[in-house]
Amino acid sequence: MLKNLSRKSALRMLGISVAGVSSMFWWLKPSAKPKSRLAMVMDLDKCIGCHACTVACKSENGVAIGGSRTKVLEQEHGNYPETTRFFLPMMCNHCEDAPCIPACPNDAIFQKDNGLVDIDKDKCHGFQLCVGACPYGAIYINPDTNPSKEVADYPARAVGKADKCNFCEHRLAEGLEPACSNTCPTDARIFGDLEDPNSKVFKLVNEEGLSGLMPEEGTKPQVFYKGGMPEIFKVSKAINKKA
Repeated sequence: MLKNLSRKSALRMLGISVAGVSSMFWWLKPSAKPKSRLAMVMDLDKCIGCHACTVACKSENGVAIGGSRTKVLEQEHGNYPETTRFFLPMMCNHCEDAPCIPACPNDAIFQKDNGLVDIDKDKCHGFQLCVGACPYGAIYINPDTNPSKEVADYPARAVGKADKCNFCEHRLAEGLEPACSNTCPTDARIFGDLEDPNSKVFKLVNEEGLSGLMPEEGTKPQVFYKGGMPEIFKVSKAINKKA
């Protein structure tokens, strides 16, 4: 009689659930892949305001004139003749609680398992609600309505669509770091995984207690700042405006 029963039925007769059998052999299951949390540290003591990062970003991603995935604010501090110039690089902060995600009515903005916040161009209708929701001014609508053939296939050139930094995801897929941090001549941009105890980003953030800009927004930004004088920048006033 038993030979005509299915394995599941036979186990049920024996009072053992399939799930129970599976749990009995938990050690045979492949271990879950460690979760990653991508982040970047901006070392303001090293930033010289050369804009190599912004140029590299535009070149790598085909960003149109009038658009920006990353930018560097400049500010002088002190009184003549004792003045100092400081620089503040800014970009999408890939926030843990990204306000741009619920702001989009078409669910075009989403967060991946590695913490990266990205935009689905097919779902984006260019309503610009995400632009206003981002406290860091990191999102823009591509203004180039007639891109040349050389750059027309770049995601950043999707006409009338929202665009922003995505840590050069196409480079990450090839085992490379973002173009901006790879190009920085002073290593002022440090990219890494906050879930990797051996990464420089993990050590800097945890050992030095670094934080992001505008913590009062409660977005839990994953771009952190080290040194410098970020407090002299009126960041909220520079957002989405001419600095």
